Amino acid sequence: MDGEGAQAELIARIEALEGRLEGFIQQGLTERIARLEDALTLVTDVERYQPLQRLLKTGKLREADEETVRVILQEAGTPDREDLPPDAIRQFPCSVLRVIDRLWTTYTGGRFGFSVQLQLYQAVGGTLESALAQDAATLNRLGERVGWRQNDQWKTLEQARHDLDDPVGCYPVVWWDSPYGAKMVNYFLIRLFTCDL
Repeated sequence: MDGEGAQAELIARIEALEGRLEGFIQQGLTERIARLEDALTLVTDVERYQPLQRLLKTGKLREADEETVRVILQEAGTPDREDLPPDAIRQFPCSVLRVIDRLWTTYTGGRFGFSVQLQLYQAVGGTLESALAQDAATLNRLGERVGWRQNDQWKTLEQARHDLDDPVGCYPVVWWDSPYGAKMVNYFLIRLFTCDL
C-alpha cells in the first residue's frame, strides 16, 4: 500500500508539472504570435517602415523623429498635425504603434520609444485614469523625468538635441508637440494604455 500511495503521489506531481509546463508553453506561444504579427506588419509594409528603420539604424534620431510623425500622419490620412484631432487617436491602429515602438526600442537599446514613455508615465504615478482625467501634474512629472521640462517650463522642439545620451524616454518627441497641447498627449497616452504597449 505504501508503494502504491507513493506512486500515486508521484503521478499526481508529474501531472501537475505537465499542466504548468503546458501553461508556460501556451504563454510563450501567445507572446511569439504577437511578435510574429508585428514582424509581419513590418515585412508586409516595408515601404512605410523602412525609412524609419534605416534612420534609427544609422543613429539619425532627429530625422527618425520626423519620420515617426510622417508615418503616423500617413496612417491617419492627414497631411499635418494641425489636421489630426485628439479624437482620431482613440481609434489609431495599435499595430502601427507597436511597429514604430519596436523600431525605436530595438535601435536605441531600449532607451527610447512609446512603450518606454508609457512606463515612465506610470513610474511618475500616471494611470489610465489620470490620462482620462487629463491630469496636468502627472504630465509635468513625466516632462521633468524625460527632460522635456526645465525650471517649470516646457522646452521647445528646437532645444531637443536628439542624441543617444539624452534622458531615457525623451524620444520620439516631435509627435508630442501638438497644436492640441496636453489633450493630445493624454489621448495618445490613453491609446498606448489600450494598445497595451
